[in-house]
Amino acid sequence: MSGLTSPKYRRVILKASGEALMGSQGFGIDVSVVDRIAADIAEARELGVEVGVVIGGGNIFRGVAVASKGGDRVTGDHMGMLGTVINSLALRTSLVKIGVDAVVLSAIAMPELCESFSQRQATAYMNEGKVVIFAGGTGNPFFTTDSAAALRAAEIGADALFKGTQVDGVYSADPRKVKDAVRYDRITHDQVMRDNLGVMDAAAIALARENNIPIIVFSIHEKGGFGAILRGEGLCTVVGDAPAPIGERKEA
Repeated sequence: MSGLTSPKYRRVILKASGEALMGSQGFGIDVSVVDRIAADIAEARELGVEVGVVIGGGNIFRGVAVASKGGDRVTGDHMGMLGTVINSLALRTSLVKIGVDAVVLSAIAMPELCESFSQRQATAYMNEGKVVIFAGGTGNPFFTTDSAAALRAAEIGADALFKGTQVDGVYSADPRKVKDAVRYDRITHDQVMRDNLGVMDAAAIALARENNIPIIVFSIHEKGGFGAILRGEGLCTVVGDAPAPIGERKEA
């Protein structure tokens, strides 16, 4: 591999939307896409990076869709959490298939399917080199999986939160709709919130800022992009108030 001989970050959370797992389908899970994401995670592990993953459930169900039609938001969010468990189990299957040890920890107890989340157990698994997939969001309604990703990043002492998106960074406007949108290489948490740039929800941005966790925004569709950024290459935007320490880990 080219680039840095050691990774830029030692412990990270990767946040991917459920929609990213659909591929070209309109619903559900495209196994080939999950396999590619698993391969990218495996590459990160080969670099010596400890990886935690949070996946949304929008490819299966979105709680806000229920509320928008007059339904019960709490029930809708619980259904969405179940969608994240399905996606998490699919990713674990793809990882195990290529020889990567992985475990799913759910914020909602369902022992027949996966282990329940605890900060101590998650940290122990990561210290053992396992990929830890965090399912069930925060376990509470009205919180997005973006907030869950920021929360888990803080709990495990992650050096960075990687947000896989549809584009290769943060722009002043949606580059798919606005031709002259400006792309940022680095931007602060405060500016993201002030300009309402839509990187993550406000709760997630605030939590990352308070815990000095940089958010690395990159394209989840770029094969090998995750590993490239970890090696100090690749295209991304760093959301952070100051450069993150390289190779240092905050205590969990």
